[in-house]
Amino acid sequence: MIPGVSNRRRFKDLSEQEVLALAISSEEDDARIYRSYSERLRADFPASAAIFDDMAIEEDGHRTRLIDLHRVRFGDTIPLIRREHVAGFYARRPVWLIENLSLDRIRDEARQMERDAQAFYETAAKSTTNADTRQLLGDLAAAEAGHSDRATALVAENINADADAEEKDAAHRQFVLTWVQPGLAGLMDGSVSTLAPIFAVAFATQDTWTTFLVGLAASIGAGISMGFTEAASDDGQISGRGSPLKRGVASGVMTTVGGLGHALPYLITDFWTATTIAIAVVFVELWAIAWIQNKYMETPFFRAALQVVVGGALVLGVGILIGSG
Repeated sequence: MIPGVSNRRRFKDLSEQEVLALAISSEEDDARIYRSYSERLRADFPASAAIFDDMAIEEDGHRTRLIDLHRVRFGDTIPLIRREHVAGFYARRPVWLIENLSLDRIRDEARQMERDAQAFYETAAKSTTNADTRQLLGDLAAAEAGHSDRATALVAENINADADAEEKDAAHRQFVLTWVQPGLAGLMDGSVSTLAPIFAVAFATQDTWTTFLVGLAASIGAGISMGFTEAASDDGQISGRGSPLKRGVASGVMTTVGGLGHALPYLITDFWTATTIAIAVVFVELWAIAWIQNKYMETPFFRAALQVVVGGALVLGVGILIGSG
């Protein structure tokens, strides 16, 4: 192939038979995508899974009507042509990516699928001169246009207020288990465990560059350690805490961030200015952790503050005491 020249067909160059074949393959793909969404959601979100089951059945109905028309006009042999064979044709998000999508995002993806299908049928209807084909494609465009309303109706049929609230609670719990808990544990570890070595070195040497290097090494080392520990400690299959990779990344990154917060001020060359800012950052970090515990872990704010702020202040005091000795 000549570099820069696509070997895909242009839509306007497709015959009417090829347009019907493209519509058939697209409906087949969409039905499979909806069933994959349904299977992905069935365990945790059965009501939403039912919505995608119904939408897949509707796509099967569209495919059947298209095949019947193709059989009447062109016979039983349907040309093999798919979306990726047509230049500029809309693409579908690979189904495996739903592992990284929230429930609401999956629903949004489905709405976009219907809008894309509507635009295709409207364009295809304009390109045909056969009355039966034009009528069917126009009918399918109207059907796809109404699918947003149909999706809303399916939600009403399958998801009552209690089920919707239950699914949102489940999604919130999963977010907390996979991201917030490991991230919070990492932030606490990085913010608290690095206090003693950083401030001990700071007050022992009163050398800001040396203190920064120690803080940088301690933060990155703690982040790597916490990340691997979190990922290796639980594969998430039984506990339901989600992907060990995601939890490891959340824990490792937040551990490093927690340590760097009070190490970065020592890039300032004046020791007492750097130390004053670092101590201020420490207390901001500790209060932020208490707030996160209260918001996402539903820990009473006073108890969270007592655990984190008082504990962190003790570790800070130990570091300063040892460094000044």
